[in-house]
Amino acid sequence: MSEDAIRCWRLDTGGQTLVLALRAGRLPECVYWGGALAMDEDLETVALAHAIDRTGGMLDANPDLSICPEAARSFPGQPGLILRRKDGTPILPRFSLVDNETSAAIAKGSPRPPGGEETPGRHGRAIGPRDNGDGGGRGLPGVPPGKTEGTTLTLTFTDTPNALTYTATFAADPETGILTVQAKLNSDTPVLLHWLAAPVLPAPQLCDDMIDVSGRWCGEFRLNRTPWAPGIRMRENRTGRSGHEHFPGLLIPCRSATDTRGDAYGFHYGWPGGHRMIAEELPDGRRQIQWGHAAGTETAPATMFETAPLYVAFSDTGLNGLATAFQRHLRDRIVTPARPAAPRPVHYNCWESVYFDHDLATLKDIASRAAALGAERFVLDDGWFAGDDKGRDDDTTSLGDWSVDPRKYPHGLTPLIDHVHSENMTFGLWFEPEMTNPDSDLCRAHPGWVLGPADQIPGRHQMVLDMARPEVRDHLFEQIAEMLSAHPIDYVKWDHNRVLPAPDAAQTRGTLALLDRLRDAFPGVEIESCASGGGRIDFGILRRTQRVWLSDSNDALERLRIQHDAALFLPMAVTGSHVGPRRCHTSGRVLDIRFRALVAAQRHMGFEMDPRELTDTEAAVLKDVTTWWKT
Repeated sequence: MSEDAIRCWRLDTGGQTLVLALRAGRLPECVYWGGALAMDEDLETVALAHAIDRTGGMLDANPDLSICPEAARSFPGQPGLILRRKDGTPILPRFSLVDNETSAAIAKGSPRPPGGEETPGRHGRAIGPRDNGDGGGRGLPGVPPGKTEGTTLTLTFTDTPNALTYTATFAADPETGILTVQAKLNSDTPVLLHWLAAPVLPAPQLCDDMIDVSGRWCGEFRLNRTPWAPGIRMRENRTGRSGHEHFPGLLIPCRSATDTRGDAYGFHYGWPGGHRMIAEELPDGRRQIQWGHAAGTETAPATMFETAPLYVAFSDTGLNGLATAFQRHLRDRIVTPARPAAPRPVHYNCWESVYFDHDLATLKDIASRAAALGAERFVLDDGWFAGDDKGRDDDTTSLGDWSVDPRKYPHGLTPLIDHVHSENMTFGLWFEPEMTNPDSDLCRAHPGWVLGPADQIPGRHQMVLDMARPEVRDHLFEQIAEMLSAHPIDYVKWDHNRVLPAPDAAQTRGTLALLDRLRDAFPGVEIESCASGGGRIDFGILRRTQRVWLSDSNDALERLRIQHDAALFLPMAVTGSHVGPRRCHTSGRVLDIRFRALVAAQRHMGFEMDPRELTDTEAAVLKDVTTWWKT
């Protein structure tokens, strides 16, 4: 292909168009991303219009801001791939299109099975949804007239001298308006990966700032506006979770955009491990957005690496348009409910009622009171298990010993579960499978299963299990499966209460593999993702779970803000919100029952107070709001 020859692809979905263009077989650039283009638009003209001028002191040609910017082609900013040989020698790839493998591809926009990733199509040229009368797409062979299908474009490039293959996949969903992009690298010999970005997209020129998300325990989802400036805005989460501190999302409103009008762009990286975001303004004024796993978290040489799916959207109706796209895609494409036809049950969690002080008679009484208020699910939280010598009376012992404590439950969990069922509620149980206490039978028997050095800083008196080890996952599966097989348990609250000693992508993959295995074995059990509240919330974990615990704060005033800002990405159907105690246990604030109940009713409603504290008036208010929520 000559230097002047231009080859273009387009994807159309949800009122937006993305156009890729390449020259001379190099990696393509995104030359347009925005409102829908006419279907007869001359894409070569679009590509030519995208070019920027050259001035003094610059190279004779502008290096491509491609989907994987290459240092070997004089790119002046952050490259999309940083790679070394096993001996540490840097590799600087120069990729070229595998031209003889390109062909059209169609992938239906339907939900995938639990644990499945985005399904790549074959190598593709220009594709888009069939025109269904609204100007939204191009006709595709084999698609019935008037029927809209999702579309997938896969492009493959090779670097023959270095024996590398780079594959980029772009999937368009016309019903949700989300584009899903993902990158994969293959090598003929094991190599060391420092950084691989998902396919890189440009940021718009007509924007002055960006909005990303920070937070802390009991204060999640805080929106930050940062002005664009020359250089890099980099946010990296190295805690090994999605993180309270760095939710993997970015919003870029164009100039004068508001919640309800104007152009805006959104990004979400669907990975429940450490991640990195780069928003860079180059010396020539161009801007790029990169997302990938946290740098250096692929710790071993390998022959294949891939990013998590990066979900992106364009909106011409402001930030609300992005929220609609992300919420709809998560609800309809990512989350797979165990009982899709059933309404969400009103949730009761006993944690802030009893903590570790489990007494069967007390729990039965609380369950009956919760049911009278309208609860339909009872979740037994931390404190029900024990090792051979010690029970779980505080957070210093027994994590990993997943056997029922005979001191608290001399006849097992069956009497409590039977009582819960007699009140027409289902039963859920708390686990923290990825963790162990040094003071536990598990840790004493298998000290080598602990992730990280022996002298690491502990967190909440606990250590992390090495989930990359198959024997660890096998042990945990057997213990959890034994509990789920022996009891009619419909729900698991899966907690993760400390950060990793160091970020490690293999740890995350191991956890996802265990979740996939459990979901395959127990498809009727729903799972909640909790990590000290909102520490592990993203589309990757929600592909394996059905609910998130947004924050450990049950303070309704704080919750109101958290829920509002989290709604930029999360639908109400997956977002747990509970009516807490009269005096909030985390903030000490006292709030009226009407306010607490109505804030919880804005999301997946539940209770977490001790119902014995309620006055008759408070109980009547809560029952009334719960009835309204069910209706």
